[in-house]
Amino acid sequence: MRRLMTAACLIIILNSAAGQQHGRNSHPFAFVELNCENLFDTSHDSLKQDTEWLDGSPRHWTPKRYWQKLNNIGKEIIACGEYGDEWRLPDIVALCEVENDSVMRDLAKRSLLRKARYEYVMTESPDVRGIDVAMMYSPSSFHLITHRGIRTAPLEGMRPTRDILYACGTIIGGDTLHIFVVHAPSRYGGERATRPNRMQVAKTLAAATDSVYALSPDAAILVAGDFNDIHDDPAPSLLYRHGITNITCKATGSNGAGGTYKFKGEWQSIDHIMASPKMVKRLTDTRIADHHFLLEDDEKYGGKTPLRTYHGFRYKGGYSDHLPLVARFNIEVPE
Repeated sequence: MRRLMTAACLIIILNSAAGQQHGRNSHPFAFVELNCENLFDTSHDSLKQDTEWLDGSPRHWTPKRYWQKLNNIGKEIIACGEYGDEWRLPDIVALCEVENDSVMRDLAKRSLLRKARYEYVMTESPDVRGIDVAMMYSPSSFHLITHRGIRTAPLEGMRPTRDILYACGTIIGGDTLHIFVVHAPSRYGGERATRPNRMQVAKTLAAATDSVYALSPDAAILVAGDFNDIHDDPAPSLLYRHGITNITCKATGSNGAGGTYKFKGEWQSIDHIMASPKMVKRLTDTRIADHHFLLEDDEKYGGKTPLRTYHGFRYKGGYSDHLPLVARFNIEVPE
């Protein structure tokens, strides 16, 4: 089956290259990455450690709070479509920390996003808490060919982590786009002690992107997600040696955010969007979407901080502890 899927992608790549025309127009293409911060439903999965996200838990995670969270994430994604005086829905949204297919169906089909007509794909990982990664896409600008989860073989003593989501499809203009969505292991237990875990995910991802390049050296590739590392840490740096460029390492916000995540008063960018050379050439701009409604005053350290859903076990009714990343591209299409 994998050989058939790979062959299908290769055929489309060759056909799109053969069908190029001299006259071409430019079309905007927006890609968003967002860690949703524990987007769980209120139902218990007996195979996962999700009991803290139930009505009777100390968090009191009720259906009302769940639906408010879904609509908050929807509002956040819609706002990412703003660009100066213009606005259009993002074409693709890479998501981290979503629990299951039910949550993604509610987000795409029943929340504020229900009229956006997004479709979605996601992983089903061995993560003990039950969190996964997903991708929403607009069928009018991305035609899905295939998708699958890529499992990272755990090191000795390493807990099973999230699968890497791979999706392949054609974008407007007929080109083939390969997308990888990642949520690397956390730093819980210390950065140095957990570094090998993130390196293991990076090695798995590098092998996957190498396989795409082996079929098409000029492939269009986007890699996005929460890497739990800043841009020059060892795991992201490994990917740069495999033909992937970090296009958001210098992205900034407009309303006080110095990164996508704030830890003990310091802004950090641990979320990233990376691209192959072909997509780097098409890049027009990147930014941290730090809209005013996504921030609050940081009473302890000063400045601003993301308005999150919970601070500890105190419910705040916010959005996420991460801010979205937005990358915009110009895609050439035949006249």
